[in-house]
Amino acid sequence: MPRLILEEARIHPAIRETIAQHQRDIVEEVSAAVAANDIVVVGMAQNPSPKKARKLLDAAGLSYKYLEYGSYFNTWRRRNALKLWTGWPTFPMVFVKRQFVGGASDLEKLQQSGELQKLLQG
Repeated sequence: MPRLILEEARIHPAIRETIAQHQRDIVEEVSAAVAANDIVVVGMAQNPSPKKARKLLDAAGLSYKYLEYGSYFNTWRRRNALKLWTGWPTFPMVFVKRQFVGGASDLEKLQQSGELQKLLQG
């Protein structure tokens, strides 16, 4: 099922640039990391779920790029741009071979099913 995203044609031309540039730097930083690394974990301090994803990858002996943006007490506006970009409401955000695969529990399911290794080989 495709995500519902407001069509460009329904956004007034006067504000399109504002929308396109909103927190663009963080999205570009994550996008560049995803393009340059087989596995990327995007997280935040004080959240146990990004730690869970990293521990799973460490235990499997898999290298990854970790990007951390703030904590529960700060940087939420910047992180919100990533949520809008991916459509994913929580952290971590895990990318494997340039594909967004979800969060820590999703990564764990992929690892347990053997799908993670298939993604990495493909």
